Amino acid sequence: MQQLSLTTKGEDAKTIEGAKCKLQNDKGTWEASSPGFVNVHRSSEDLTVVCAKDGEKDGLLKAISRAAGGMWGNIIFGGGIGAIVDHNKGTGYNYPDALPVQMGSSVIVDRKTQDPTATASAK
Repeated sequence: MQQLSLTTKGEDAKTIEGAKCKLQNDKGTWEASSPGFVNVHRSSEDLTVVCAKDGEKDGLLKAISRAAGGMWGNIIFGGGIGAIVDHNKGTGYNYPDALPVQMGSSVIVDRKTQDPTATASAK
C-alpha cells in the first residue's frame, strides 16, 4: 500500500473542499474526499483519479507508476526473481506522493518530476 495526499483546486486555483474522488488501478478502486489521504495498492499500472463536486466541473488526474529503487536492486543483485515478484505484486512501484486534482482539467503527475521536498501532506 502507498499513502497519497489528495487535493482539489478550482479553475481559479482556490482549494475546493469536499470533492468526492474515485481512484482506480488494476489492483482496485478507492473512494476519498478532498483534501485528505488515501491508501492505494501499488501497481505497475497508472492510477486514475476522477473528482466531482456539485457546481464544479469534474477533475481528472493520471498518476504515472514508476519502478521503485528496490526493484533495480532486485534485478542487479537478485538475478531478477525478486523483481518478478515485486512486479507481479505491484510492490516494486510507486506513485507521486501528491495528487493535485485540478477541477475542470485533465492533469498528469509523475514521480519522476515530483518536487523532492514535497511530503505526503494535505495542503
